[in-house]
Order: sequence, then structure tokens, then C-alpha cells
Amino acid sequence: MTREMRDAPQFYLTAPSPCPYLPGMQERKVFTHLVGRRAVGLNDALTQTGFRRSQTIAYRPACENCRACVSVRVLADDFRPSASQQRVLRANADLVRDAAPNKPSGEQYALFRRYLDARHPDGGMADMSMLDYSMMIEDSHIDTSLTEYRVGGAAGRLVAACLTDTLADGLSLVYSFYAPSESKRSLGAFMILDSIARARALRLPHVYLGYWVEGSRKMAYKAAYLPQERLGLSGWVRIERE
Repeated sequence: MTREMRDAPQFYLTAPSPCPYLPGMQERKVFTHLVGRRAVGLNDALTQTGFRRSQTIAYRPACENCRACVSVRVLADDFRPSASQQRVLRANADLVRDAAPNKPSGEQYALFRRYLDARHPDGGMADMSMLDYSMMIEDSHIDTSLTEYRVGGAAGRLVAACLTDTLADGLSLVYSFYAPSESKRSLGAFMILDSIARARALRLPHVYLGYWVEGSRKMAYKAAYLPQERLGLSGWVRIERE
């Protein structure tokens, strides 16, 4: 057996489970492990083919009768904020950003819990403990950072955070959460807009937003960041407008 064969990733298929996006549908995922010296290059390659990362796992939907989950990436250099997105940027001009190593804190977890309890009380992450949160933040073999956003300066109140992977061709937004009491700020939208600005400053062409699902209200917001590319059977296709 050659070294290349020994290093080739092994892929596995999950059992069917209820789809979290489309009622009445079942989902399956194909996944592999992201560990060791091959993790960085493998994650880059898999992300470009529609995979997402969760801790040390890269996964992609592999449903038998559905192709609704579509990978989306924003074209950072060509992106121009709409009028409503410009209002979001102005509303959050007072925030201070700090992109730190992926190290968990009690302050982050308290914000994470408030976010889950308000926005996803029945979701799959609703019962996550501090240990679970720490694993989500720390368990990565690639270049991962946790960007914090604060009101009142660098030592001010934490109102949002975004776990982000830096890839060879862009930033991949893994998970974000924010203070539900700050709904007027549209912090979820702001973190995407700020990530696009960060990618442009880093001269990275893409911001990966994960999956857009046509017909799912949960995922509809991703269509607002244009131009973007969506991954289809023939590769990435540029979308200028909805």
C-alpha cells in the first residue's frame, strides 16, 4: 500500500434522520475526519466541493431523493452592500471587533446560552453544556479563530461572536451567536458583512456561508449577499440577483 493510499480520507454515511429544514423529509450525510497533518489541505479541498466543518468532522448532505441543500459562497471583491445592509453597518459602527484564538470563556458561554434559549430552544444544540461549547470552539486541527464583538470598547460588553475558519481561498463561517436583546442591530447580518470586509482585507476571494435551502425560511437570508456562487452539478455558478 502506498503512502498516498494510507493517507486517503475514509468517508462514512450516517443513518437517515428528520431533515431540520424541510418538513417531512429525511436527511443523510457523508462525513470524514479532519485530524493530523492532512487536516488543513483536506478541509480546503472539501469545502470547495460543498463540505462543512463541525469540530474534527467534515460533512455534506447525501440525501437519496433531495438536492435542496446548496453550498453558497459570497464573492468578497465584487460584493456591494444593499441599502438595508448599509443601515446594518451604520447601526453597528460602535462595535469593537477582536479576532482571537479559538479559546472558550464563561462570558462567551453565557451569551451562547442566551442565544440558544431565545432563538433555538428546541434545536439540536439546546442542551449543550460548557464542556460541549468548549469542544465546539477548541476542537479544530485547522486555522480557526473566534471573533468577538463588544459595545463600549475592547473591555466592553460582549454582544456577538463568530467562529471562523481561514481557508486558502476564503473565510468559512462555522457558527455565530449574539445577544437576543440586541435585535435592532441585526447582528447576524452584521457578522456576515464584517466577514466579507475581513476577507477583502485579507485578499481572500470568498466567504463561505454554508448551505442555502430553497423553501426554508431558516436559510433564506443567505440569498441576500450578492453576487454569490452556488455549487451545482456543473460546479460553482455565479448568481447576480434573485
